Amino acid sequence: MAKEVLDCSFCGRKKPETNLLIAGINAHICDKCIEQAHGIVLEELKTNGKSKLVADLILKKPQEIRAFLDQYVIGQDQTKKVMAVAVYNHYKRLMQQQLNDDVDIEKSNIIMVGQTGTGKTLVAKTIARMLDVPLAIVDATVLTEAGYVGEDVESILTRLLQAADYDVHKAERGIVFIDEIDKIARKSDNPSITRDVSGEGVQQALLKLLEGTVVNVPPKGGRKHPDQKFVEVNTKDILFIAGGAFDGIERIISKRLNRQAVGYSTSKNVDNIDKDNLLQYIIPKDIKDFGLIPEIIGRLPVLTHMDPLDRETLRAILTEPKNALIKQYQKLFAMDDVDFTITDDALDFIVDKALEYKLGARGLRSLCEAILTDAMYELPSSDEKMLLIDKNYTEDTLNKSLLKRLEIAS
Repeated sequence: MAKEVLDCSFCGRKKPETNLLIAGINAHICDKCIEQAHGIVLEELKTNGKSKLVADLILKKPQEIRAFLDQYVIGQDQTKKVMAVAVYNHYKRLMQQQLNDDVDIEKSNIIMVGQTGTGKTLVAKTIARMLDVPLAIVDATVLTEAGYVGEDVESILTRLLQAADYDVHKAERGIVFIDEIDKIARKSDNPSITRDVSGEGVQQALLKLLEGTVVNVPPKGGRKHPDQKFVEVNTKDILFIAGGAFDGIERIISKRLNRQAVGYSTSKNVDNIDKDNLLQYIIPKDIKDFGLIPEIIGRLPVLTHMDPLDRETLRAILTEPKNALIKQYQKLFAMDDVDFTITDDALDFIVDKALEYKLGARGLRSLCEAILTDAMYELPSSDEKMLLIDKNYTEDTLNKSLLKRLEIAS
């Protein structure tokens, strides 16, 4: 009786033509069919994974985004409105990619201009918290051209990968906040014999990143070298938000606004300008004059500004947001079973001093630390369960700490 020759139940190959033939119940499968099936499964998981990521997006309408921002960020109405619309459109764009549509929606990268301590980073952090997407905050000051001491532009994406727990698909829909973007401005229009390795060269390297390209990213950061393994990241769907203080740009805006023809009507228009908040009149040309190249400004199409913080806003920042400074200190003291209260007069005094120092919301934090350090040092070891801070205490504490510093300086 002839010996039965087994074959693959899927492709029909005879056993001698295969490297491996695995037997099942009334069926067999060869190694080639296993490899092919494995490839199909991986591709299906990849596609479904991307669709699931888009489906999982917590997308809210612009007014809902604005309402969420209001809980954490005081003031800055125009910026919150602009950010809400830009973020909403960006994530609508991600969802639109699931449809086979001829219209391709471009990215709405954002550039924020505002003095230090006005809440640029806070806005970006709050939006990422609401959308539940990975956020990387990177500092443009450490970036240099490839081959020089410093960090390559690709290190921005390494931070984003780390924030996404090395899930590439999750990272590819994340948000990158590039802080201190003004520090990579071109130093001058004059060609120099010394290279500007942290200025215009970095701007040129950022161009493709902002627009959308596939980048080889070293997963652990650092410099690229030939034997290293890379992770491919597509920046097409990453939202880039750039922020900077642009110190001195008010002079450029002022110079532009004061250019006037002879005539009564133009003089009248100049009188209506709010000289305390010139940033509200900012246009892309002012940023170009400051030192950012036109190509990079074109890839950051949404331009918004942060208003300087006035007395009322600073006062509200102390007590109103969900994570207000006073609430933070109350929580810290409550962990030691201390009931912490502060009078309105004391809060007003802190705000006046913060305006004097011109450090924005960060100035409030510095003052609170100076005032409460002694109490935070002594109370955990004492039996006191109540702490009341009034205006006299704040004045005495600040004067004492200032005198101490003056004595050391002399």
